[in-house]
Amino acid sequence: MNSDKVLDAKGLACPMPIVKTKKAINELQSGQVLEIHATDKGAKADLAAWSNSGGHELLLSTEENGVLKFWIKKG
Repeated sequence: MNSDKVLDAKGLACPMPIVKTKKAINELQSGQVLEIHATDKGAKADLAAWSNSGGHELLLSTEENGVLKFWIKKG
């Protein structure tokens, strides 16, 4: 999946992936896609809830070799 920006949040514990995601998505235009890489298992529920509450769309989430990857479209 194509993304406009990639955020590396690997090795960060909650709530840092969300904090970094919020900062990164603020730098994007509406409709652009942010790709996030995280290793914190809590990020899966946290990013889904955060996207929903912020008016953004979680397009896809996958896991490869212990790395969670998310694609969030800015609302």
